Amino acid sequence: MDSTSTTTETQTIPSTSSIRLKGAYDEKAHSEYKYAAYLPVYDETTTFPPTEPFDFSDRGLLADKAKSNLLGAANAVVTKLTPRIGTEIRGLQLSQLSSDQKNELALLLAERGVVVFRDQNFKDVGPEKQKAFGEYFGKLHVHPVGAHVKDHIEFHNIYLGADNIYRAQQRSSKLTTTGYHSDVSYEHQPPALTMLSLLSVPHSGGDTAWTSQVVAYERLSDPIKHLLEGLRAEHDGFRQAEGARRDGKFVRREPVKSDHPIVRVHPASNVHSCFTRRIIGLKDEESEAILQLLFRHISTSADVQVRVKWDDRTVVLWDNRVTAHTAISDYDVLDPDEGLRHGFRITTLGEKPVGVNGLESTW
Repeated sequence: MDSTSTTTETQTIPSTSSIRLKGAYDEKAHSEYKYAAYLPVYDETTTFPPTEPFDFSDRGLLADKAKSNLLGAANAVVTKLTPRIGTEIRGLQLSQLSSDQKNELALLLAERGVVVFRDQNFKDVGPEKQKAFGEYFGKLHVHPVGAHVKDHIEFHNIYLGADNIYRAQQRSSKLTTTGYHSDVSYEHQPPALTMLSLLSVPHSGGDTAWTSQVVAYERLSDPIKHLLEGLRAEHDGFRQAEGARRDGKFVRREPVKSDHPIVRVHPASNVHSCFTRRIIGLKDEESEAILQLLFRHISTSADVQVRVKWDDRTVVLWDNRVTAHTAISDYDVLDPDEGLRHGFRITTLGEKPVGVNGLESTW
């Protein structure tokens, strides 16, 4: 199956009549909420097997490298947010982009990591058009444990408010909830592109930050680069599934484990980036020491990061293969006056990771 397919999974997505829906929010409090149709629900009956291998072709390979259709469009106002990561675009609607413009957007994401679209009508075009936009870039991911949107299980629901104190509970035993990561990297073919659209935002706070793993890799010394290029790292979804079950959530797909190259090559831009959990073939102390070096490097290098402030007409897209990101939960979800942070995330799966000199993933 190639990236032009509109099939989201090899399985049949259930209709609402075949699943039991459980609200993850205060229905009375949101009875007049404009985007009530997007409030989180849980499918608690449908299960999926692991995602089967599929063919993927990055849309960026079809792009005009000058990106004249996208960046050169008559109404486009383009701003670099930082020198190495992040571009902001105003004057264009995602919902109206042509195929050529979307191809160039895929390449821009590979090169700049994060693209922020302001003043968008995307949240009002309806779930079918929203889903079709994502499907243009590849097969849509179905999250194994997360809440979703009614009738649209491919939409991963982001909901933080006074009636959902999950992050507040997490914060109680930690100094911070900040943690850079790439979503569901345990998948055999991990995510390529992700888009996040917020329907409602708190009065202040709730930014998201991204870091360029390309630049982080480039700054490593040559001996460390050469060491990492020949190694794989273990990624697994078992802890996520165990945590979900402990919290009383339904696991719709059993967890998987993948051993991916630590350094992978992007198919459209040919840049290298790093991502890892446990390094295969090293002693525990060796693996932990290198991991801590890499994690500290990624999280503290503010000069290769970009921080984006949200409003409810902003849509952000990013390439998971070259970036890591973190939510910044600096607002008080227990205070109803702070407002609701609510949106949906659409994620496309990409290629099987390939490392330097052809090193491949195994599972």
